[in-house]
Amino acid sequence: MSAAVLTPDQRNRIQRRTVGILSLGQVLGGVAFGATVSLGALLAKDISGSDALSGLATASVTLGAAIAAIPLARLAGTRGRRLALTAGNLLALVGIAIVITAAAVRSFPLLLTGIVLIGMGNAGNLQSRFAATDLAAPAHRGRDLSIVVWATTIGGVAGPLLLGAGEQVGRAIGMPPHTGSYLFSLVAQIAAFTLYLVALRPDPLLLSRDLPETGSFVGAVERVDRPVAARYAIFAIAGSHVTMASVMAMTPVHLVNMTMAGMHHSGSMSGSGSAGMSEVDVTVLVGVTIALHVAGMYGLSPVFGILADRWGRLRTVLLGQVVLVASLCFAMFAGETPWGVMVALILLGLGWSAATVAGAALLTEASAPALRTRRQGRSDSLMSLSAAGGAVLAGVILQTFSYAGLAIAALIVVVAIVVLSPLGKR
Repeated sequence: MSAAVLTPDQRNRIQRRTVGILSLGQVLGGVAFGATVSLGALLAKDISGSDALSGLATASVTLGAAIAAIPLARLAGTRGRRLALTAGNLLALVGIAIVITAAAVRSFPLLLTGIVLIGMGNAGNLQSRFAATDLAAPAHRGRDLSIVVWATTIGGVAGPLLLGAGEQVGRAIGMPPHTGSYLFSLVAQIAAFTLYLVALRPDPLLLSRDLPETGSFVGAVERVDRPVAARYAIFAIAGSHVTMASVMAMTPVHLVNMTMAGMHHSGSMSGSGSAGMSEVDVTVLVGVTIALHVAGMYGLSPVFGILADRWGRLRTVLLGQVVLVASLCFAMFAGETPWGVMVALILLGLGWSAATVAGAALLTEASAPALRTRRQGRSDSLMSLSAAGGAVLAGVILQTFSYAGLAIAALIVVVAIVVLSPLGKR
């Protein structure tokens, strides 16, 4: 099918269908990612016996995304989004199977290998938001991108909330601790793989290349390249992501440590709300906190997408930094209470959402079509690689200093994004 012979109405219908398919795929993929975020650090701590090494779980998932981002972008550039997304799902399926095996044999290196593969699959999920812009009208690019991001809310929130049920199922069939929820992830990934393989036709990226130079979707202004603004967008996305990932990665460990400390100090409920909690209660607390965080990450993304379209990409990126500062302040001053951690994590997700949705739209429109997939792949790779390093450092900072110290370190990155923001106008 050639876009050059399609009417604007036909293009709009294909775009709406594409966004719908991508959104459903994100729902399914979010279940697997949500479980990994919630359980990865706990599995790593349980198997390794070290808080510092627990940060390697999130580091591994982000490292996997960094490794796969550029190859998957190149695959999309040559063969289309459909094959790139299905390849990502296949990698995640293999990773889930390896994680369950690693927990059974108590192998820390094997666990990290499986989490790396799940991260490689998540690189495909990240690419979905760019796939939503391939056929989007410039005036609606932020909105369409954000709809796909928003869809992750359902799966991303469901994943952590299924921890309790997953543990019950896992115990019933003799699975290792903290792995029952991966059964739900396995089913969801198989469904996502099938969806992309069968339904994502025509391929939006391949179809978009037939768009006329002066058509209603892509005009002459869309062919202009703004490399400085594109580089700033990549930096803002990566910086916002590493801020979010480093704090979020250590939150499950911090909550466990905090609640266990409360249990040692009192046999009844204390002011912190952490004493008198069983191991299951602590797991539920972690799941609920991460679910609220994921809801913040994706729940209001359409609002931020519309703001990016109407108010401006750069202004929305800066709005995200303001929200991130508020989050880090809660982590610094109220991070020793469950409610303070919850508020911090919700705001952390909201700030990340505003910055990355607007940043992705800025990157797309600041890049000439011939350079878009290449820069999108580099952006995802840098975003994930920096978050992997941040997660490793976060474990060390948490163990050496405190949760508040981790928030102060993350604040430095936010300041850098704000200081360099004039580059986003060039």
